[in-house]
Amino acid sequence: MGISERKEKQKTEIRKMILDASMKLFVEQGFENVSIRKIADIIEYSPTTVYLYFKDKNEILFNLHEMGFQKMAEFNEGLWDIKNPLLRLHKMGENYIKFGLTNPECYDLMFIQRAPMEAIEQTVDCEWKSGDVALGRLKDTIQEAMDKGFIVKGNVDAVSMGIWGMVHGLVSLSIRNRFDKMMDPEMTIPMMSQALNWLLETIDLTMKE
Repeated sequence: MGISERKEKQKTEIRKMILDASMKLFVEQGFENVSIRKIADIIEYSPTTVYLYFKDKNEILFNLHEMGFQKMAEFNEGLWDIKNPLLRLHKMGENYIKFGLTNPECYDLMFIQRAPMEAIEQTVDCEWKSGDVALGRLKDTIQEAMDKGFIVKGNVDAVSMGIWGMVHGLVSLSIRNRFDKMMDPEMTIPMMSQALNWLLETIDLTMKE
């Protein structure tokens, strides 16, 4: 390995150290209580070193947010091989709930925290590309289901927002412990699955034939 390769490897390792330390601190102390100095202390480098890789805390959060989308994509591997768009839509909902409940910190960054969006707003193109890709998959599946007569036709954007909004609400309420006093914890996931089933059955035309 030459000098340039070693330097590049070291940069990659330091960048990973910063992101790992940041997530650890965010989980333990909350996003608002973490500073660049605390991150630097964890990795035993100076704050200046951290700034060489990320311009501020929001950019660190954005990169963790992107890693979250990569992890969510892993939950959907093979999903696009499902030919029936209605079955695919149902599986997408199940995977979304499973991902959110097993990765609450990532989910918080991806869909609740404001900081990643602030980082995007500071960029030139100001686009939420990861979110657009995920929403695009949902919209394509819903459009296909409509075209094939599986679900009630309507405005694809509105229907997509409605389905996403409901499933997002379920996950958000759960990871913020809002269901804890309302039901037995063991019933939370089954109840969320029932809610998803009810929603999809409500718009499923094949159930009405």
